Amino acid sequence: MSEIDKCVLKTIVETANDHFFIVSGEGQVLDISPGAEAVYGAPREELLGSSVYQLQQTGILKPSITLEVMRTHQPAQLMQVTGTGRRVIAEAYPVFVNGKLERVISRSRDLTDLQLLQDEYALLQKRFSEHLKRSQAAPDAEEQALDDALDNLQARSHVMREVALLLKRVAPSDANVLMQGESGVGKTAFAKQLHRWSQRNNGPFIEVNCAAIPENLFESEMFGYQPGAFSGAARQGKAGLLEQAEGGTLFLDEIGELPLLMQTKLLKVIQDGSLTRLGDTRPRKVDFRLVVATNQNLAKQVEAGLFRLDLYYRLNVIPVTLPPLRDRREDIPDLVEACLERLNQRYGRQKILGNQVWSTLMGSDWPGNVRELENWLERAWLSSPTDQIEAPNPHPYTDQPPANLPNIAPSSSAAPLAPNETLKQYLARLERDTLEALSKTLPSTYAIAERLGISQSSVVRRLQRYGIKITT
Repeated sequence: MSEIDKCVLKTIVETANDHFFIVSGEGQVLDISPGAEAVYGAPREELLGSSVYQLQQTGILKPSITLEVMRTHQPAQLMQVTGTGRRVIAEAYPVFVNGKLERVISRSRDLTDLQLLQDEYALLQKRFSEHLKRSQAAPDAEEQALDDALDNLQARSHVMREVALLLKRVAPSDANVLMQGESGVGKTAFAKQLHRWSQRNNGPFIEVNCAAIPENLFESEMFGYQPGAFSGAARQGKAGLLEQAEGGTLFLDEIGELPLLMQTKLLKVIQDGSLTRLGDTRPRKVDFRLVVATNQNLAKQVEAGLFRLDLYYRLNVIPVTLPPLRDRREDIPDLVEACLERLNQRYGRQKILGNQVWSTLMGSDWPGNVRELENWLERAWLSSPTDQIEAPNPHPYTDQPPANLPNIAPSSSAAPLAPNETLKQYLARLERDTLEALSKTLPSTYAIAERLGISQSSVVRRLQRYGIKITT
């Protein structure tokens, strides 16, 4: 290495915000960035004279990510608690020369201050919630404006108004928003409302279901590609969904289904504000507001190694949780009336609800939430021969699927193993037949997921794989 290259490397290590460790293949600390001593609670000279084995044994590294890389010969990421009590996210990468592990480069980022800010934000949210509960005054101008804006969302419950007020106040910023809640609670609808409230409302709203794009197509769909980037690529190339969101809002639904490789690439886009198309070497600047949604617990996915911790912190700037419909039943009447009006307009008849239907609507738990409620209403509308709608059979699902859910057995054509048919092909045929039968008897992908004991996103992927549509 030339003297210039050495000086460049030294400048990078000494001026970086991250804290670097350069360790030999045997675990000896060769160099560290100056700021590391404050975070890890030991003088630089002491750290340089140690091995990662000693630093872990004395509690300075709890645990040592370098030892994990030395053990697996693979990159690693984990959360550390240092000897000074600081919480840091650490990443480490192996360096091989002629197949031999010669160095391990690790860097860590102090998250303690970020965690304190998030705790302070949570406290402010709690105080704001308590203030709203105590307030019995007549609605002010902001409350009236919120009422007008929420007409399309049918959100009248106290808890949903709190969510809406929070979104309305953060809408003018470009802060990333993480929406959490069960499938069907209305995350997409609130994301669209956030876009309408934002200063980007004249730009596009690009909605992406991360669970619906096959993994092998994900990069080309999201990042776009240049002409000739791969076999079958369009001659003129293609702008990806990230570029299409320029000047507007990018909404990534089912973010928990994002493959790990794509998580890394998305993180880089968020950090750099640029992306590179497939088959291109030129980065392109992008400018969009990022809103993501999930019905999964991302924190648990991080613990399980399925979701990057640093991406989680990048996304979780404004966390918003939408409660299930069973916890805000006062929203049901407005949702029902709005849905009934749409159905009457769509099918050209003016049907009304029978009195007994309301007890069913208000008493059900709706595990599929608003989406299941709307599916049930449409089925009831279509199955009622007169202009008075009665409850169809089966009734809406409660906490557990009812005992009379259809029992699905393989069709007679799927019973025997066909000649030259492999086990994989046979099981795929059984899966396809089962999904086809359920799609004709159950009203939604959520209901199918409940019947099969799998996630709703898995049902969506399987239906798309076989080209099956729900027909009830």
